[in-house]
Formats: sequence, C-alpha cells, structure tokens
Amino acid sequence: MTRRSVIVLDGGLSNALTERGHDLTDDLWTARLLRDAPGEVAAVHRTYFEAGAHVATTASYQASVAGFERHGMIRSEAEALIRRSVVIARGVRDEFAASAGDGVPRLVAASVGPYGAVLANGAEYRGRYGLTRAQLRDFHAPRLELLAGAEPDMFAFETIPDLDEAAVLVALADEFAIPAWLSVTVSGTDLRDGRPAAEAFALAAGHDVIVAVGVNCCAPADVLPAVRSAIEVSGKAAIAYPNSGETWDGDARRWFGSSAFDPSLPASWADAGATFIGGCCRVGPASIAAMAQALGE
Repeated sequence: MTRRSVIVLDGGLSNALTERGHDLTDDLWTARLLRDAPGEVAAVHRTYFEAGAHVATTASYQASVAGFERHGMIRSEAEALIRRSVVIARGVRDEFAASAGDGVPRLVAASVGPYGAVLANGAEYRGRYGLTRAQLRDFHAPRLELLAGAEPDMFAFETIPDLDEAAVLVALADEFAIPAWLSVTVSGTDLRDGRPAAEAFALAAGHDVIVAVGVNCCAPADVLPAVRSAIEVSGKAAIAYPNSGETWDGDARRWFGSSAFDPSLPASWADAGATFIGGCCRVGPASIAAMAQALGE
C-alpha cells in the first residue's frame, strides 16, 4: 500500500503536565488544570506543536459538568471550563501558526473521552458500564454541545472501549455535523468490552462526518493489525496513537511496566495506510519529535 501523507498527532497530555510538576491524581485529572493552571495546558499544546504535531487535542477528555460540580463548581463555571479547553488550544494553534509562517495546516481536536474516564476508576479499559445506549447518549450529548460551541476543527472520540458507546458517538457525530475521528482502545483485536474491534470500525462506514477510525491507548504491538482492519471494514482513513505499552492501575492510579514505544514503528503504520499517527499516555514531546522526523513530516 502506498504511504499517504501523515497528519502527526500530539502525545499524552497528562504525562507532559506531570513532567512539568503537576499532581494529577485526583478524579478530574488533566481537566483540573483548565481551572487551576490554564497556562500550563497551553504550554503543553505549544510544546507538541514545536515537536512537529499538526493537531492539538484538548484537555477535555475527562471533563464533565457533573465531575466539576462534584468538586464544588457551579454549573455555569463547569460549562465554561469545558469550552475553555477548546479556546486554549485554538489560541495556541493560531499563535503558533502565525509565528511558524509555513502554511502547514494545524487542527484543534476536541477530546471526547468515554463515560468510564469520568468514573476515574479505570473503567475506560473495561467498558460495559451497565448503561443503556439512551443513557450514554444523555451523558455525551451535552458535552458535545459545549465543545461544539467553542468551534473546534473536529471531535476526537477517543479511548472508547465499548461497542455500544461507539455506536452512540457515531450517531451523535451525524447530529452535530462536525468532522470526527473514532478511536477505540483494544487488547489484541478486541475492544476492551470483549467484542471484536472490527465491529466498531464498521460502524463508521457510510458516515461522512467520521473522517478516520482506529485505535489509541493500546499497546504499540496492537496497532498494525488494527490499522489494516480499520481501513478494510470502514473504508476510512486510519488513526493510530498507542500508549507507551505500560499498564494503567486504576486503583493505584499509576502506570507500571516498561515502555515499548519505538518512534520508528509508526513508519510501518503509515505504510499500512494510517493517515493520523501520534501517541497517547506516556508518549511525550520527545517521542513525537522523533516520530515526526522518522515519518519525514
């Protein structure tokens, strides 16, 4: 397969913020800094652009009105913080593009994490939350409306572990008519809920608003089969941004194990047809820079 021009994604936001000295062990995770240190979120976006990323993914992955309210915020403040995630990324993108002056398109992707992420107990790596599709829609739709109001370039439906949740998000993408990518998290060739990842990829077929499908926050070794499957069953561009290969312990709230992320690996994903390539948790700016260089981007 002929390699397509690659759009380089950013890497993990949480690890980059942790390296800057921030404690992200509470339930809000990176979303807390939208209130407490928005300049730090902006600084990380800028660092990834400097590393060669073409996309800034917003700090809204784990953000929800209910989550902010549990931490003592009123609804209007919570809603403003969710919109702020996009505003921050757009500001950095515009500033960087103006200073770079190279004409390279750069995008802001509004992160839409799974319902399990808001539970802050590792459920995004299990799926099957015990909710109906209607309940999942009621959770996601208000967040999407807030994010859409801040005018991102696209939605990033990411780390989706559950086939029902993927179906809900694809349907919502049609309603909002904003370009989106659908990225699931897998173990081997299955979603974390145990169902085949190919079933999630197939959901995107025929939905023009979904511009790419693939995987993120999975082991690097799981990427190549997923890229091939995603292209075959969806007819869409593929997206791939694994984590470092370490494992998340939801109870201890820490990663353990050794990194298996090799910046040379993405070349094989691009050769297989992946168009959007980056990193997720524990993949930082240095790895993104090395990856962009290896890809010739």
